[in-house]
Amino acid sequence: MSLVTPEPTVNFDAAIVGAGPAGAVLALALARAGLSVAILDAEPLDTRLAETFDGRAWAIAHGNMLQLRALGVAEALEADGQAVSAIVVTEGERPSAAGRSPRPGFLRFDAAEIGDETGGAPVALMVENRRFRATMNQALEAAGVTAFAPAQVEAVEPGPASARVKLTNGRELTARVAVAADGKASRLRTAAGIGVNGWSYGQMGVVGTVALSAPHGGVAHEFFMAGSALAVLPLTEQRASLVWVEPKARGEALLAASPEAFEAHLNRRLGETLGPARLVAPRFGYPLGLQIAEQMTSDRLALVGDAAHSIHPIAGQGLNLGMKDAAALAEVLSDAKRCGEDIGSTVVLDRYARWRRMDRAAFAWATDFFVRVYGSDTPLLKVARNAVTGAMNRMTPVKRFMMLEAAGFAGDTPRLLRGEAL
Repeated sequence: MSLVTPEPTVNFDAAIVGAGPAGAVLALALARAGLSVAILDAEPLDTRLAETFDGRAWAIAHGNMLQLRALGVAEALEADGQAVSAIVVTEGERPSAAGRSPRPGFLRFDAAEIGDETGGAPVALMVENRRFRATMNQALEAAGVTAFAPAQVEAVEPGPASARVKLTNGRELTARVAVAADGKASRLRTAAGIGVNGWSYGQMGVVGTVALSAPHGGVAHEFFMAGSALAVLPLTEQRASLVWVEPKARGEALLAASPEAFEAHLNRRLGETLGPARLVAPRFGYPLGLQIAEQMTSDRLALVGDAAHSIHPIAGQGLNLGMKDAAALAEVLSDAKRCGEDIGSTVVLDRYARWRRMDRAAFAWATDFFVRVYGSDTPLLKVARNAVTGAMNRMTPVKRFMMLEAAGFAGDTPRLLRGEAL
């Protein structure tokens, strides 16, 4: 995708800064609804498709898959993705054997448990970030979204009728509304004077891809020890995506270790259930913390994704939360456009802020609580965790509620997450 318009100033309904998942999904949703959209990113869009750029993979929840189906990209993603049939959570040194010998701290979520609500769909679809971006890039181009990439935004100046977006190369464009989708270190959020609340966990998430020697069966494993967690998430071709959370110093040591040393340490953790595993892609490290923007909107500006909220990856909900932002904002803006309203006005943007306020706060604090409970090695707390986790396997209504919440069906669900077009 490239900029082809020669005019010094270009006018759009929406200018989205940041071509990551939340920004790309929002751009596609608005374009499908008939709005004129520009997407801007500091990197060439094709750069982000390389295996060496970003080793992450996404667990896309059922509601978000309905959103992508409504936008016409689910089929392509399913061709590249791995269905997750179940999630197994274990407390201990190694993962449980997927139900063969459940320990007291063993918990299993099966897709069949909410099959009546989802039509038998999997718990989630695992898609590698680079494949997700490739599919979205093609869809954005086909939908007529104009891309400015690479392009560095120098300033966004709100005005009475539009926002003026100035680029460092001297180009300018105007838009009724600007959207900050530029990550947790968002320059647009900072420039708008929107503060953030949060803290560092003093942890690092180490991400990598491994080949497994035994079939994963579409089962995702997560297991926890005090201050440490390891998720082994199934991918195509008998591979798995790792998200290994350790205190910062140990995380840095894992990144610096030779492939052989890393594999040896990993396979001691995996045991016979999933190992031995072999590294097949580069490793990446990300500092972990909680960060919540004090406001979701400002003058002609809305925040989505990590610019609005960055949470711990322990529950795998960061992407889905950002895509839900995109669904809600796209619905608010497209409805306002059809009604002849100024889509960048305070009145319109406040609807989006109110809609997303409680949901994002609930996810953030629930994730933080989970991190702190499972991060403690207090003996009494460990006994309580095992007892509660074991009991939950027998509490079907509680498990159903948790799974439906994770699937995106709780609360006032945007139309896209119900599979409905805007």
